[in-house]
Amino acid sequence: MTDLDRRDFLATGAAATAGAAVLGGPLAGFLATPAAARGRRDRPTRLVDVLDLRDGVRRLALPEGFQYRSFQPSRLSAPLILDDGSKLPGRHDGMAAFSSHRKGEDDDHDDHRGWRGSDKRGRDVVTLVRNHEENGSGVGRSFGVAGTPVYDTGALGGTSTVRVTNDGIVQQSFASLGGTQMNCSGGKMPWGSWITCEETVNGYDLGDDFTRTPPGGTDPGPLTYVQNARLQKNHGYIFEVPVDDDASAQPITQAGRFAHESVAWDPHTDALYLSEDNFAFPSGFYKYVPPRNPKRSGRLQDGGKLYMLKVKGVSNADLARHQERGATFEAEWVQIDQPNFDFGRPAAGAAPSKANDQGIVFVGDQGRAKGAAQFSRLEGTVYDSGWVYFTSTQGGLSTTPTQVDQTNGFGKGFGQIWGYNTRRGTLHMLFESPGREVLDFPDNITTSRRGTLVVCEDHDDRNFLRGLTRKGRLFDIAQNRIENRLNDEFAGATFSPDGRTLFVNIQATEGLTIAIWGPWHRIDV
Repeated sequence: MTDLDRRDFLATGAAATAGAAVLGGPLAGFLATPAAARGRRDRPTRLVDVLDLRDGVRRLALPEGFQYRSFQPSRLSAPLILDDGSKLPGRHDGMAAFSSHRKGEDDDHDDHRGWRGSDKRGRDVVTLVRNHEENGSGVGRSFGVAGTPVYDTGALGGTSTVRVTNDGIVQQSFASLGGTQMNCSGGKMPWGSWITCEETVNGYDLGDDFTRTPPGGTDPGPLTYVQNARLQKNHGYIFEVPVDDDASAQPITQAGRFAHESVAWDPHTDALYLSEDNFAFPSGFYKYVPPRNPKRSGRLQDGGKLYMLKVKGVSNADLARHQERGATFEAEWVQIDQPNFDFGRPAAGAAPSKANDQGIVFVGDQGRAKGAAQFSRLEGTVYDSGWVYFTSTQGGLSTTPTQVDQTNGFGKGFGQIWGYNTRRGTLHMLFESPGREVLDFPDNITTSRRGTLVVCEDHDDRNFLRGLTRKGRLFDIAQNRIENRLNDEFAGATFSPDGRTLFVNIQATEGLTIAIWGPWHRIDV
């Protein structure tokens, strides 16, 4: 059992600055609540081991009264075969849940179209679009079968689409995008699409990634099995995957070529906000303004403009270091002049002219040359009521200037949660972890109907799903209890449209998706 209240961070925080809780949003109440009230201990809540309804194996610890069922475990070496004949890659990551519905009877699309909103037993059916963060390459080995939209036949990542009941019974699944790489997270769009993000800049024009020499050490050679020479196209883009239509498999190049992590759409500014997880270097917070409003055109178009956040009056503000809770910054945006790049395909047998580390900072360095702020490893983003919330995985703790760390990752803290008010153009520090026992490397995030922020952890000392309520209470929702895999990360948390089920992935060599349901109101989720 795990006592949730022992992880309550409230007694450690500084009071919010006056006026920080402007307008609404899930955490506006947190900033407005007096420090004394935020320190109040709520009723005890505990996690208990619960057996998986799929096979009776212990995989999660949950609050009493909750149940779950896992589905579609898969890895590259032992793939699950989907209904369309595709081999499911594994490394399940970012994900979104959509309503399922039947299209018109005269629809002549492939048989994965025309789905209804319930199964034969009347159970609600949800459509999940799910990333697979595979970083490999192989000639002609892209995910999918004939008819699957494919970007690069040499890349192993992509997205799968799953029709599943609220209690985790799979009805249908198929490959919805193939030939992409390192599909980490993304974002659910209100016009009925999932935007999937490539967290890499691998391509034929760059050397293999993760080949840097450790300080004081010798070059170990490639640390991944990626061989960029096998790739047919360059990577580092975002792609649109419609729920009820085929993906174009064409990147939105003007949204930048960098280590994309996730995106969130703001209907008030008609902009797509993007996070960057540039592991060993400073990361940026971006916005992409498309040439047409996607809610009117029904799709995200290329050809827009890309911007990077700058703190007004401060050049290259170091936001990766310690910030006081409630700290507020006026933001402005600097334009990226060259969001996309291609250094050219090398001659046969020749090495690329640029190293991967040069490519991965190409876009961000343009913004920083104009004074853009630097963060530590930006990951999950979510929009709610005029705010975009995003996590900084290794931000915080240290008060000294953050230095590039090519081995352990840029940043010395255990994580920050930021909020950007899209209407007022202000950036707010909502929470900074004082230590790994409180919050340990926050990653993907989503919000519940009650406004609670659900946070996936991604570190190496057990991993939890955390909840952060409107009143500022941080608590555990679930713990990974998979035997010999306690450190596998949670990813892709997303609620079913009716709010009854939380779907989440275990992102590891063997990926896994889990449906969790129970009395959410009892734990303020």
